[in-house]
Amino acid sequence: MEAIDYRTMGHLTSHAIDFALNARWGDLPAAVQHQARRCLMDTLGALIAGSQTPVAGIMRKTACEQFSGNQATILVSGERVAAAGAALANGFSGNALDIDDGYRKVKGHPGACALPPVLAAAQLAGDCSGQDFLTALVVAYELGTRAGVIRHATYQAYHSSGSWGAVAGAAAAGRLMGLSGEQLFHAMGAAEYHAPIAPMMKGIDTPAMGKDSIGWGCMVAILSALMAGDGFTGVQPLFDDAPDPELVRSLGQQWEILNLYFKPYAACRWGQPAVAGALTIVRDNHLTPDQIRHIRVRTFEAATRLPNGHPRNTEEAQYSLAFPVAAALLDGEVGPRQVLPPRLHEPDLLSLLDRVSTEVAAEFEAEFPTKAPAEVVVETFTGEIFRSGRIEAIWEPPDTLPSDSELEAKFLWLTGPIIGKLKAGDLIQQIWSADQWPSIDPVITGCRAETT
Repeated sequence: MEAIDYRTMGHLTSHAIDFALNARWGDLPAAVQHQARRCLMDTLGALIAGSQTPVAGIMRKTACEQFSGNQATILVSGERVAAAGAALANGFSGNALDIDDGYRKVKGHPGACALPPVLAAAQLAGDCSGQDFLTALVVAYELGTRAGVIRHATYQAYHSSGSWGAVAGAAAAGRLMGLSGEQLFHAMGAAEYHAPIAPMMKGIDTPAMGKDSIGWGCMVAILSALMAGDGFTGVQPLFDDAPDPELVRSLGQQWEILNLYFKPYAACRWGQPAVAGALTIVRDNHLTPDQIRHIRVRTFEAATRLPNGHPRNTEEAQYSLAFPVAAALLDGEVGPRQVLPPRLHEPDLLSLLDRVSTEVAAEFEAEFPTKAPAEVVVETFTGEIFRSGRIEAIWEPPDTLPSDSELEAKFLWLTGPIIGKLKAGDLIQQIWSADQWPSIDPVITGCRAETT
Protein backbone atom coordinates (compact mmCIF):
# COMPACT_ATOMS: atom_id res chain seq x y z
CA MET A 1 0.00 0.00 0.00
CA GLU A 2 1.36 3.41 -0.95
CA ALA A 3 1.63 5.67 2.08
CA ILE A 4 -0.53 8.78 2.25
CA ASP A 5 -0.24 11.94 4.28
CA TYR A 6 -3.59 12.20 6.06
CA ARG A 7 -3.08 15.97 6.35
CA THR A 8 -3.56 16.28 2.58
CA MET A 9 -6.86 14.37 2.61
CA GLY A 10 -9.11 17.16 3.88
CA HIS A 11 -8.56 19.93 6.38
CA LEU A 12 -11.43 18.98 8.70
CA THR A 13 -10.60 15.28 8.67
CA SER A 14 -6.97 15.98 9.50
CA HIS A 15 -8.08 18.25 12.33
CA ALA A 16 -10.25 15.45 13.73
CA ILE A 17 -7.35 13.00 13.51
CA ASP A 18 -4.96 15.43 15.19
CA PHE A 19 -7.46 15.87 18.02
CA ALA A 20 -7.86 12.12 18.40
CA LEU A 21 -4.10 11.58 18.57
CA ASN A 22 -3.00 14.58 20.59
CA ALA A 23 -5.65 15.11 23.29
CA ARG A 24 -4.04 14.78 26.73
CA TRP A 25 -5.72 14.34 30.10
CA GLY A 26 -3.77 17.15 31.72
CA ASP A 27 -4.86 19.59 29.02
CA LEU A 28 -8.59 18.91 29.44
CA PRO A 29 -10.61 21.50 31.38
CA ALA A 30 -11.51 20.43 34.91
CA ALA A 31 -15.21 20.35 34.00
CA VAL A 32 -14.50 17.94 31.13
CA GLN A 33 -12.38 15.70 33.36
CA HIS A 34 -15.18 15.58 35.90
CA GLN A 35 -17.82 14.89 33.24
CA ALA A 36 -15.69 12.04 31.88
CA ARG A 37 -15.94 10.31 35.26
CA ARG A 38 -19.68 10.97 35.44
CA CYS A 39 -20.12 9.50 31.96
CA LEU A 40 -18.05 6.44 32.85
CA MET A 41 -20.19 5.83 35.93
CA ASP A 42 -23.48 6.30 34.10
CA THR A 43 -22.61 4.21 31.05
CA LEU A 44 -21.04 1.46 33.12
CA GLY A 45 -24.14 1.31 35.30
CA ALA A 46 -26.35 0.93 32.25
CA LEU A 47 -24.07 -1.80 30.91
CA ILE A 48 -24.00 -3.78 34.15
CA ALA A 49 -27.79 -3.67 34.46
CA GLY A 50 -28.27 -4.37 30.76
CA SER A 51 -26.13 -7.51 31.03
CA GLN A 52 -29.11 -9.27 32.63
CA THR A 53 -31.49 -8.78 29.70
CA PRO A 54 -32.43 -11.46 27.17
CA VAL A 55 -30.60 -9.70 24.32
CA ALA A 56 -27.42 -9.56 26.38
CA GLY A 57 -27.60 -13.30 26.94
CA ILE A 58 -28.00 -13.95 23.24
CA MET A 59 -25.09 -11.71 22.30
CA ARG A 60 -22.87 -13.17 25.02
CA LYS A 61 -23.51 -16.64 23.58
CA THR A 62 -22.83 -15.34 20.05
CA ALA A 63 -19.57 -13.70 21.12
CA CYS A 64 -18.34 -16.83 22.89
CA GLU A 65 -19.22 -19.11 19.98
CA GLN A 66 -18.22 -16.90 17.05
CA PHE A 67 -15.40 -14.72 18.47
CA SER A 68 -13.30 -17.12 20.47
CA GLY A 69 -10.08 -15.75 21.90
CA ASN A 70 -8.51 -14.22 24.98
CA GLN A 71 -8.13 -10.54 24.11
CA ALA A 72 -10.90 -8.81 26.05
CA THR A 73 -13.60 -9.34 28.65
CA ILE A 74 -17.37 -9.52 28.44
CA LEU A 75 -18.27 -7.48 31.50
CA VAL A 76 -20.19 -8.89 34.47
CA SER A 77 -20.09 -12.53 33.30
CA GLY A 78 -16.32 -12.33 32.77
CA GLU A 79 -15.80 -14.50 29.67
CA ARG A 80 -12.66 -13.78 27.65
CA VAL A 81 -13.14 -13.57 23.89
CA ALA A 82 -11.71 -11.78 20.87
CA ALA A 83 -11.77 -7.99 21.16
CA ALA A 84 -14.50 -7.63 18.53
CA GLY A 85 -16.68 -10.14 20.37
CA ALA A 86 -16.29 -8.31 23.67
CA ALA A 87 -17.17 -4.99 22.02
CA LEU A 88 -20.21 -6.62 20.39
CA ALA A 89 -21.55 -8.15 23.60
CA ASN A 90 -20.76 -5.14 25.80
CA GLY A 91 -22.27 -2.80 23.22
CA PHE A 92 -25.58 -4.63 23.27
CA SER A 93 -25.59 -4.64 27.08
CA GLY A 94 -24.82 -0.93 27.26
CA ASN A 95 -27.97 0.05 25.37
CA ALA A 96 -30.15 -2.92 26.33
CA LEU A 97 -32.24 -0.94 28.84
CA ASP A 98 -32.21 2.40 27.01
CA ILE A 99 -31.08 4.09 30.21
CA ASP A 100 -27.71 5.32 28.89
CA ASP A 101 -26.82 8.94 28.17
CA GLY A 102 -27.80 10.84 25.03
CA TYR A 103 -27.11 13.91 22.94
CA ARG A 104 -30.07 15.88 21.65
CA LYS A 105 -28.64 16.99 18.27
CA VAL A 106 -28.05 13.42 17.08
CA LYS A 107 -31.11 11.84 18.69
CA GLY A 108 -28.84 9.07 19.94
CA HIS A 109 -26.49 7.60 22.52
CA PRO A 110 -22.77 8.46 22.42
CA GLY A 111 -21.76 6.79 25.69
CA ALA A 112 -22.85 3.26 24.84
CA CYS A 113 -21.05 3.64 21.49
CA ALA A 114 -17.86 4.83 23.20
CA LEU A 115 -17.26 2.62 26.22
CA PRO A 116 -17.24 -0.92 24.70
CA PRO A 117 -14.63 -0.29 21.98
CA VAL A 118 -12.51 1.77 24.39
CA LEU A 119 -12.64 -1.07 26.92
CA ALA A 120 -11.63 -3.64 24.30
CA ALA A 121 -8.84 -1.47 22.91
CA ALA A 122 -7.50 -0.75 26.39
CA GLN A 123 -7.17 -4.48 26.98
CA LEU A 124 -5.53 -4.97 23.60
CA ALA A 125 -3.03 -2.21 24.43
CA GLY A 126 -2.19 -3.96 27.68
CA ASP A 127 -0.75 -0.98 29.55
CA CYS A 128 -3.61 1.49 29.50
CA SER A 129 -3.68 3.84 32.48
CA GLY A 130 -6.80 5.43 33.88
CA GLN A 131 -5.87 8.77 32.35
CA ASP A 132 -5.38 7.22 28.91
CA PHE A 133 -8.67 5.38 29.28
CA LEU A 134 -10.65 8.47 30.29
CA THR A 135 -9.04 10.60 27.57
CA ALA A 136 -10.01 8.05 24.94
CA LEU A 137 -13.58 8.19 26.21
CA VAL A 138 -13.59 11.98 25.84
CA VAL A 139 -12.23 11.63 22.30
CA ALA A 140 -15.03 9.20 21.45
CA TYR A 141 -17.71 11.52 22.86
CA GLU A 142 -16.37 14.59 21.07
CA LEU A 143 -15.95 12.87 17.70
CA GLY A 144 -19.18 10.89 18.05
CA THR A 145 -21.44 13.84 18.72
CA ARG A 146 -20.01 15.63 15.70
CA ALA A 147 -20.07 12.55 13.46
CA GLY A 148 -23.72 12.09 14.31
CA VAL A 149 -24.61 15.63 13.27
CA ILE A 150 -22.72 15.15 10.00
CA ARG A 151 -24.31 11.76 9.34
CA HIS A 152 -27.79 13.18 9.75
CA ALA A 153 -26.98 16.18 7.56
CA THR A 154 -25.83 13.98 4.68
CA TYR A 155 -28.62 11.37 4.72
CA GLN A 156 -32.34 11.98 4.50
CA ALA A 157 -33.31 9.09 6.76
CA TYR A 158 -32.75 9.23 10.51
CA HIS A 159 -30.05 6.62 11.18
CA SER A 160 -29.25 4.87 14.43
CA SER A 161 -26.41 5.60 16.84
CA GLY A 162 -24.24 2.75 15.58
CA SER A 163 -24.00 4.44 12.17
CA TRP A 164 -21.92 7.31 13.55
CA GLY A 165 -20.77 5.78 16.83
CA ALA A 166 -18.62 3.30 14.92
CA VAL A 167 -16.49 6.15 13.55
CA ALA A 168 -15.90 7.62 16.99
CA GLY A 169 -15.23 4.22 18.52
CA ALA A 170 -12.66 3.41 15.83
CA ALA A 171 -10.85 6.69 16.47
CA ALA A 172 -10.71 6.23 20.24
CA ALA A 173 -9.76 2.56 19.95
CA GLY A 174 -7.10 3.31 17.37
CA ARG A 175 -5.60 5.95 19.62
CA LEU A 176 -5.20 3.44 22.45
CA MET A 177 -3.84 0.81 20.08
CA GLY A 178 -1.10 3.15 18.90
CA LEU A 179 -2.27 3.68 15.32
CA SER A 180 -0.56 6.38 13.29
CA GLY A 181 -2.45 9.31 11.82
CA GLU A 182 -2.57 7.55 8.45
CA GLN A 183 -3.88 4.35 10.03
CA LEU A 184 -6.46 6.29 12.02
CA PHE A 185 -7.66 7.87 8.78
CA HIS A 186 -8.26 4.40 7.34
CA ALA A 187 -9.77 3.06 10.58
CA MET A 188 -12.39 5.82 10.68
CA GLY A 189 -13.03 5.49 6.96
CA ALA A 190 -13.49 1.75 7.23
CA ALA A 191 -15.80 2.21 10.22
CA GLU A 192 -17.93 4.75 8.37
CA TYR A 193 -18.17 2.50 5.31
CA HIS A 194 -19.03 -0.68 7.24
CA ALA A 195 -21.14 0.82 10.02
CA PRO A 196 -24.78 -0.23 10.30
CA ILE A 197 -26.86 2.30 8.37
CA ALA A 198 -29.98 1.33 10.26
CA PRO A 199 -33.28 3.21 9.60
CA MET A 200 -34.11 4.24 13.14
CA MET A 201 -37.81 4.98 12.71
CA LYS A 202 -38.34 1.44 11.42
CA GLY A 203 -36.93 0.28 14.77
CA ILE A 204 -39.37 2.61 16.53
CA ASP A 205 -42.36 1.33 14.57
CA THR A 206 -41.37 -2.30 15.20
CA PRO A 207 -39.21 -2.47 18.34
CA ALA A 208 -36.69 -5.30 18.25
CA MET A 209 -33.38 -6.34 19.79
CA GLY A 210 -31.33 -4.42 17.22
CA LYS A 211 -32.26 -1.25 19.16
CA ASP A 212 -29.94 1.60 18.17
CA SER A 213 -27.50 -0.76 16.38
CA ILE A 214 -24.93 0.19 19.02
CA GLY A 215 -23.58 -3.31 19.59
CA TRP A 216 -22.89 -3.78 15.91
CA GLY A 217 -21.32 -0.33 15.68
CA CYS A 218 -18.98 -1.17 18.57
CA MET A 219 -17.88 -4.36 16.83
CA VAL A 220 -17.27 -2.46 13.58
CA ALA A 221 -15.22 0.12 15.48
CA ILE A 222 -12.78 -2.43 16.88
CA LEU A 223 -12.52 -4.44 13.68
CA SER A 224 -11.86 -1.27 11.68
CA ALA A 225 -9.01 -0.24 13.99
CA LEU A 226 -7.52 -3.72 13.90
CA MET A 227 -7.77 -3.95 10.10
CA ALA A 228 -6.27 -0.49 9.60
CA GLY A 229 -3.34 -1.52 11.76
CA ASP A 230 -2.74 -4.37 9.31
CA GLY A 231 -2.89 -2.13 6.26
CA PHE A 232 -6.60 -2.12 5.38
CA THR A 233 -7.60 1.08 3.57
CA GLY A 234 -10.80 2.99 4.14
CA VAL A 235 -12.73 5.78 2.47
CA GLN A 236 -12.19 9.38 3.52
CA PRO A 237 -13.95 9.82 6.87
CA LEU A 238 -17.02 12.01 6.96
CA PHE A 239 -15.64 15.05 8.79
CA ASP A 240 -15.07 17.09 5.63
CA ASP A 241 -18.78 16.62 4.87
CA ALA A 242 -19.66 18.78 7.87
CA PRO A 243 -22.49 21.22 7.04
CA ASP A 244 -20.69 23.83 9.16
CA PRO A 245 -16.87 23.61 9.29
CA GLU A 246 -16.88 25.14 12.76
CA LEU A 247 -18.51 21.94 14.02
CA VAL A 248 -15.16 20.18 13.50
CA ARG A 249 -12.84 23.12 13.99
CA SER A 250 -14.24 23.52 17.50
CA LEU A 251 -12.74 20.20 18.63
CA GLY A 252 -10.65 20.85 21.71
CA GLN A 253 -12.35 24.19 22.32
CA GLN A 254 -16.07 23.48 22.50
CA TRP A 255 -16.75 20.38 24.61
CA GLU A 256 -19.96 18.64 23.59
CA ILE A 257 -19.53 16.04 26.34
CA LEU A 258 -20.81 18.79 28.65
CA ASN A 259 -24.08 19.00 26.67
CA LEU A 260 -25.31 15.44 27.23
CA TYR A 261 -28.58 14.51 28.85
CA PHE A 262 -28.86 11.63 31.31
CA LYS A 263 -31.78 9.23 31.73
CA PRO A 264 -33.54 8.37 34.99
CA TYR A 265 -35.88 5.88 33.30
CA ALA A 266 -35.37 2.74 31.21
CA ALA A 267 -37.37 4.08 28.29
CA CYS A 268 -36.99 5.97 25.04
CA ARG A 269 -36.13 9.60 25.75
CA TRP A 270 -39.06 10.72 23.62
CA GLY A 271 -41.50 9.28 26.15
CA GLN A 272 -39.81 10.71 29.23
CA PRO A 273 -41.40 14.20 29.10
CA ALA A 274 -44.75 12.44 29.43
CA VAL A 275 -43.47 10.56 32.49
CA ALA A 276 -42.33 13.84 34.06
CA GLY A 277 -45.65 15.51 33.30
CA ALA A 278 -47.79 12.67 34.64
CA LEU A 279 -45.75 12.40 37.85
CA THR A 280 -45.97 16.17 38.38
CA ILE A 281 -49.76 16.19 38.05
CA VAL A 282 -50.23 13.23 40.38
CA ARG A 283 -47.87 14.65 43.00
CA ASP A 284 -49.21 18.20 42.92
CA ASN A 285 -52.86 17.14 43.03
CA HIS A 286 -52.53 14.14 45.37
CA LEU A 287 -54.02 11.72 42.86
CA THR A 288 -53.77 7.95 42.87
CA PRO A 289 -53.71 5.82 39.72
CA ASP A 290 -57.16 4.38 40.42
CA GLN A 291 -58.63 7.90 40.22
CA ILE A 292 -57.39 8.41 36.65
CA ARG A 293 -59.82 7.89 33.80
CA HIS A 294 -57.61 9.04 30.94
CA ILE A 295 -54.11 10.41 30.30
CA ARG A 296 -53.68 12.38 27.09
CA VAL A 297 -50.16 13.21 25.93
CA ARG A 298 -49.62 16.04 23.46
CA THR A 299 -46.14 15.82 21.95
CA PHE A 300 -44.04 15.83 18.75
CA GLU A 301 -44.81 13.44 15.89
CA ALA A 302 -41.90 11.03 16.36
CA ALA A 303 -42.92 10.38 19.97
CA THR A 304 -46.48 9.54 18.93
CA ARG A 305 -45.05 6.73 16.80
CA LEU A 306 -43.87 4.91 19.92
CA PRO A 307 -46.26 1.93 20.08
CA ASN A 308 -48.85 2.07 22.85
CA GLY A 309 -50.06 -1.55 22.80
CA HIS A 310 -49.33 -4.18 25.44
CA PRO A 311 -45.59 -4.90 25.23
CA ARG A 312 -44.57 -8.47 24.57
CA ASN A 313 -40.95 -8.02 25.60
CA THR A 314 -38.49 -5.58 27.14
CA GLU A 315 -37.74 -3.79 23.85
CA GLU A 316 -41.43 -3.05 23.27
CA ALA A 317 -41.76 -1.84 26.86
CA GLN A 318 -38.89 0.64 26.35
CA TYR A 319 -40.03 1.84 22.93
CA SER A 320 -43.45 2.80 24.24
CA LEU A 321 -44.84 6.07 25.47
CA ALA A 322 -47.75 4.67 27.46
CA PHE A 323 -45.81 1.93 29.27
CA PRO A 324 -43.27 4.10 31.15
CA VAL A 325 -46.03 6.54 32.13
CA ALA A 326 -48.09 3.73 33.65
CA ALA A 327 -45.06 2.09 35.28
CA ALA A 328 -43.89 5.36 36.84
CA LEU A 329 -47.33 6.15 38.25
CA LEU A 330 -47.72 2.69 39.77
CA ASP A 331 -44.17 1.88 40.88
CA GLY A 332 -42.48 5.26 41.21
CA GLU A 333 -39.68 4.10 38.88
CA VAL A 334 -39.07 2.75 35.40
CA GLY A 335 -36.10 0.43 35.54
CA PRO A 336 -35.05 -3.16 34.95
CA ARG A 337 -37.79 -4.52 37.21
CA GLN A 338 -40.51 -2.79 35.19
CA VAL A 339 -39.33 -3.58 31.65
CA LEU A 340 -38.54 -7.24 32.29
CA PRO A 341 -40.97 -10.09 33.02
CA PRO A 342 -43.06 -10.65 35.00
CA ARG A 343 -43.83 -6.99 35.76
CA LEU A 344 -44.26 -5.87 32.17
CA HIS A 345 -47.17 -8.32 31.72
CA GLU A 346 -49.06 -7.67 34.99
CA PRO A 347 -52.74 -6.61 34.72
CA ASP A 348 -52.62 -3.45 36.87
CA LEU A 349 -49.88 -1.95 34.73
CA LEU A 350 -51.55 -2.90 31.46
CA SER A 351 -54.89 -1.53 32.64
CA LEU A 352 -53.39 1.88 33.33
CA LEU A 353 -51.42 1.74 30.07
CA ASP A 354 -54.73 1.34 28.19
CA ARG A 355 -55.85 4.73 29.55
CA VAL A 356 -52.99 6.62 27.85
CA SER A 357 -53.34 8.19 24.40
CA THR A 358 -51.11 10.45 22.31
CA GLU A 359 -51.59 13.21 19.77
CA VAL A 360 -49.31 15.48 17.75
CA ALA A 361 -49.02 19.05 19.00
CA ALA A 362 -47.91 21.41 16.24
CA GLU A 363 -46.07 23.73 18.61
CA PHE A 364 -43.98 20.85 19.98
CA GLU A 365 -43.30 19.38 16.54
CA ALA A 366 -41.80 22.76 15.58
CA GLU A 367 -39.28 22.48 18.43
CA PHE A 368 -38.08 18.92 17.74
CA PRO A 369 -35.26 17.72 17.72
CA THR A 370 -33.62 20.72 19.40
CA LYS A 371 -36.14 20.27 22.18
CA ALA A 372 -38.42 17.32 22.97
CA PRO A 373 -41.39 18.68 24.93
CA ALA A 374 -44.82 17.35 25.80
CA GLU A 375 -47.95 18.32 27.69
CA VAL A 376 -49.88 15.83 29.80
CA VAL A 377 -53.61 16.14 30.40
CA VAL A 378 -55.12 13.95 33.12
CA GLU A 379 -58.86 13.40 33.46
CA THR A 380 -60.23 11.76 36.61
CA PHE A 381 -63.31 9.58 36.94
CA THR A 382 -65.03 12.50 38.71
CA GLY A 383 -64.49 14.75 35.67
CA GLU A 384 -61.61 16.89 36.92
CA ILE A 385 -59.03 17.95 34.33
CA PHE A 386 -55.39 18.63 35.20
CA ARG A 387 -52.73 19.92 32.80
CA SER A 388 -48.97 19.79 33.20
CA GLY A 389 -48.32 22.60 30.75
CA ARG A 390 -45.28 22.36 28.49
CA ILE A 391 -42.73 20.05 30.06
CA GLU A 392 -39.42 18.43 29.11
CA ALA A 393 -37.68 15.33 30.41
CA ILE A 394 -35.65 15.75 33.57
CA TRP A 395 -31.84 15.52 33.68
CA GLU A 396 -31.63 17.71 30.59
CA PRO A 397 -28.99 20.40 29.97
CA PRO A 398 -28.53 23.10 30.97
CA ASP A 399 -31.00 23.45 33.84
CA THR A 400 -31.97 20.03 35.24
CA LEU A 401 -28.81 17.93 34.96
CA PRO A 402 -28.38 15.36 37.75
CA SER A 403 -26.01 16.01 40.60
CA ASP A 404 -23.13 13.65 41.30
CA SER A 405 -25.11 12.15 44.17
CA GLU A 406 -28.11 11.53 41.90
CA LEU A 407 -25.90 9.70 39.40
CA GLU A 408 -24.41 7.68 42.24
CA ALA A 409 -27.92 6.74 43.42
CA LYS A 410 -28.84 5.69 39.88
CA PHE A 411 -25.68 3.56 39.67
CA LEU A 412 -26.46 1.81 42.97
CA TRP A 413 -30.08 1.25 41.91
CA LEU A 414 -29.01 -0.36 38.64
CA THR A 415 -25.97 -2.35 39.78
CA GLY A 416 -26.57 -3.26 43.42
CA PRO A 417 -28.88 -6.20 42.61
CA ILE A 418 -26.22 -7.63 40.28
CA ILE A 419 -22.80 -7.04 41.82
CA GLY A 420 -23.95 -6.31 45.38
CA LYS A 421 -24.37 -2.95 47.10
CA LEU A 422 -20.99 -2.99 48.81
CA LYS A 423 -19.15 -3.75 45.60
CA ALA A 424 -21.21 -1.16 43.73
CA GLY A 425 -20.37 1.47 46.33
CA ASP A 426 -16.69 0.64 46.10
CA LEU A 427 -16.81 0.86 42.31
CA ILE A 428 -18.30 4.36 42.57
CA GLN A 429 -15.33 5.49 44.64
CA GLN A 430 -12.95 3.82 42.19
CA ILE A 431 -14.54 5.70 39.29
CA TRP A 432 -14.14 9.08 40.96
CA SER A 433 -10.40 8.39 41.17
CA ALA A 434 -10.12 6.69 37.77
CA ASP A 435 -7.44 9.12 36.60
CA GLN A 436 -5.16 7.55 39.23
CA TRP A 437 -5.57 3.97 38.00
CA PRO A 438 -2.36 2.29 36.77
CA SER A 439 -4.59 0.03 34.64
CA ILE A 440 -8.28 -0.54 33.94
CA ASP A 441 -8.47 -3.57 36.22
CA PRO A 442 -10.92 -1.79 38.58
CA VAL A 443 -13.52 -1.87 35.79
CA ILE A 444 -12.89 -5.47 34.76
CA THR A 445 -12.86 -6.91 38.28
CA GLY A 446 -15.31 -4.45 39.83
CA CYS A 447 -18.11 -5.39 37.44
CA ARG A 448 -18.11 -9.12 38.12
CA ALA A 449 -21.48 -10.40 39.26
CA GLU A 450 -21.83 -11.94 42.73
CA THR A 451 -23.07 -15.07 41.01
CA THR A 452 -22.78 -15.72 37.29
